[in-house]
Amino acid sequence: MKKILSIFLRFGISIVLIALLFRQVDVKSLFEMIQHSNKLYLFLSFVIMSGMYILCIFRWHMLLKGAGIDLSLKRVTISSAGGYFFSLFLPSTIGGDLMRSIDLSAHTKRTKEVVATVLLDRLSGYIALVIVAVLAVCFGWQLVQDRTVILSVVILALVLFAMLAVFFNKFIYVKINKFFGSSGAGKIRETIKDLHQEIHVFRHKKWLIFNNLLLSFLVQMIGPVTSYLIALAIGIKISFIYFLVFLPIIGAITMLPISIGGLGVRDATMIYFFAKAGIAKDAAFAMSLINFGMVIIYGALGGLIYVLTVRHRRLQYNQSPPV
Repeated sequence: MKKILSIFLRFGISIVLIALLFRQVDVKSLFEMIQHSNKLYLFLSFVIMSGMYILCIFRWHMLLKGAGIDLSLKRVTISSAGGYFFSLFLPSTIGGDLMRSIDLSAHTKRTKEVVATVLLDRLSGYIALVIVAVLAVCFGWQLVQDRTVILSVVILALVLFAMLAVFFNKFIYVKINKFFGSSGAGKIRETIKDLHQEIHVFRHKKWLIFNNLLLSFLVQMIGPVTSYLIALAIGIKISFIYFLVFLPIIGAITMLPISIGGLGVRDATMIYFFAKAGIAKDAAFAMSLINFGMVIIYGALGGLIYVLTVRHRRLQYNQSPPV
């Protein structure tokens, strides 16, 4: 019942935010921008966005192999496609991560390893996100001299350092274990211990981590590029540096599990931050809605792939015995 209420609450937050935003913008101007947008730029943006999904699949496949889970790229693609679909209806990207974890865990019977790769996959993307935001602020300092933006980037960096400390620092890990030392927290402690052990294995696979971070950096660059093309399509002409700074911040906020698929939160933060670059609310809202429309299309394609491959998903994972 609590889970159902939580989902309804997030749906409510998304609906309320969208309703409030529509009351604050010129709706006629909003839809005219979308209707008369440059279709070539939108098509290019849509095609480039596909690269983000493809690179994410390769990134996760790489981590799974590093964890000793030898699955075909086709099987990983199917699981990822399901994740993209369910993330439209579940809390942000976390919902999609949960579904692909469940899917491959049921298939391989190696839950700890699969969950560890999903966490590392998300962490890798977050590291690249912070790097892009920090570099963009450094190189675009003259354009982005705003306390809120700088504070947001600093918070992103601090959260990253905290996550890295929890996952890779033994001292912090021991302290967390003591914190969950009560008898009632045994299951939580064991879960943290198992995940820490699985993630710790990757410390010695530096080449794999480097390649993974490289893919993550490319993924994080695609977001600003696609949004920039969408902006050009509806007549917004501002420096590309704004997209490099704002999109990582918006992406990090959208990841918070407080809405369904980030709907409403993404739009509100897009309007808030791009107002600092002189963009009108209706223009920023139009840019956000077009972007979300593309996400829905890719999510629907992911759902179609997931439904059409039911038989393939039922095939059991056969792991070769260790030599």
